[in-house]
Amino acid sequence: MAVERMLPTPEAEQLLELTRELVDKELAPRAARDEEEGAFPRDLFRTLGATGLLGLPYDEEYGGGGQPYEVYLQVVEELARGWLAVGLGVSVHTLSCYPLASFGSDAQKAEHLPAMLGGDRLGAYCLSEAASGSDAAAMATRAERDGEGYLVNGAKAWITHGGEADHYTLFARTGAPDSGTRGISCLHIPAGTPGLSAAAPERKMGMRSSTTAGVLFDDVRVGADALIGEEGKGFGIALSALDSGRLGIAACAVGVAQAAFDAALAYSRERRQFGSAIGDFQGVGFMLADMATQIAASRELYLAAARRRDAGLAFSEQAAMAKLMATDTAMKVTTDAVQVFGGYGYTRDFPVERYMREAKVLQIVEGTNQIQRLVISRHLARRA
Repeated sequence: MAVERMLPTPEAEQLLELTRELVDKELAPRAARDEEEGAFPRDLFRTLGATGLLGLPYDEEYGGGGQPYEVYLQVVEELARGWLAVGLGVSVHTLSCYPLASFGSDAQKAEHLPAMLGGDRLGAYCLSEAASGSDAAAMATRAERDGEGYLVNGAKAWITHGGEADHYTLFARTGAPDSGTRGISCLHIPAGTPGLSAAAPERKMGMRSSTTAGVLFDDVRVGADALIGEEGKGFGIALSALDSGRLGIAACAVGVAQAAFDAALAYSRERRQFGSAIGDFQGVGFMLADMATQIAASRELYLAAARRRDAGLAFSEQAAMAKLMATDTAMKVTTDAVQVFGGYGYTRDFPVERYMREAKVLQIVEGTNQIQRLVISRHLARRA
């Protein structure tokens, strides 16, 4: 079901219409099959790059779309409505480009960004480790000074596009082991660099066509030009990137919830019991009303946060709120969609069981929803 939107420019309207066309013709028809087979849709990311949808929030000078985040996120939502693996993949790729686009030198941007934004290179964001998930500052991966460059050793965990990416945005400790957040730096490392490899992909309950794997660094040597921003300032870059990334996850969650709601609404008009469409019964009708309301509220929350970002205002608290509400909404809406379908909803003959499995991971990635509550409560405490 097409959602009525208020977009800032005619160009934005055209971008969203192009996205819907790609979703309906290219993404949705193959999502169930590729998810079943665990096939990674690398070709679709090249298609998105060729159509200008892979670098929407970045500067046109380097091949980006020059679009506000308000527009970019609505494109991500539409992609996730058709296929979460693609919508989330675009969000993660955008996240991987953010440090270089925002903190890189002019020379780094000119060298890397055109290919990154044009679809030739797909990115991964390497922050989490097996023993330091939510506590990212406790990372153990090290980048030691080695002549003019760095020697990297360690392992990252739960990396989207691990083993499939063409570049890795890595956060590693360059300071003393006890330097905490002050001793972390950000590095740009191309795939194929000797010593860089990926572990076997994780066996997940959902998002099977989106590869998630550990990324290993065994005496990986990179030059001094791999450093993004100042040495020891990488943790601030990571947190800044995550604020924007959380909005991407919120948009993905709304997309999945919208897809589940659309399926449930259509089924409620087709399925008849006791001589009436089941949607005419109050028990189902009220459930659908709640689903529609929660989706609309979540969408407005992520858009409000995006507008703050576009205006140059602080938006960390609002990003956490949007991620929290939208992903909890996605879990609730997809669960209710299965209920509307009844026994059929529990089978793979209908897509709602897949939406329900996919929604769960959105409450975990880019900071668990417990971490979002912690972020929000700290903002509240500072205001008080």
